[in-house]
Amino acid sequence: MAEQVRRRPVLGLGALLVVAGIALFIGSGAGSGGSQTVAQRSAGLATQIRCPSCADLSVAQSSASSAVAVRHEITARVAEGQSDQQIESALVAQYGPTILLRPPVRGLTALVWVVPAVAAVVAVAALGTLFWRRTRELDELRRRR
Repeated sequence: MAEQVRRRPVLGLGALLVVAGIALFIGSGAGSGGSQTVAQRSAGLATQIRCPSCADLSVAQSSASSAVAVRHEITARVAEGQSDQQIESALVAQYGPTILLRPPVRGLTALVWVVPAVAAVVAVAALGTLFWRRTRELDELRRRR
């Protein structure tokens, strides 16, 4: 009987993780096939490029003339068939590395991506260890009674 009570939370947690994984997969669009149109690619890139004359706004969010010019340049380059990397490189050459809203994943800037992931893993491991110890202590107390 006690064995069944312990399995229920584990099964519930497992079901929750499966549902969350499926929801993340569907939400990410990983299953959607087909190539993007010029407008879709341009819009996606515009959200990753900083407005040259605004503070912390993407060119997709800004209505400044410089943002409009960058959006037109992005659309023209996408229509020419350039890759996202080529377009970003051209914009970095023209405006500098601060034009990108997300830092590049190389050198010291890779820490921006690695440190939060490592911290999350350590936090989950610490919580798991804490709950495991508490459960063990609670089981020992129950046995003593």
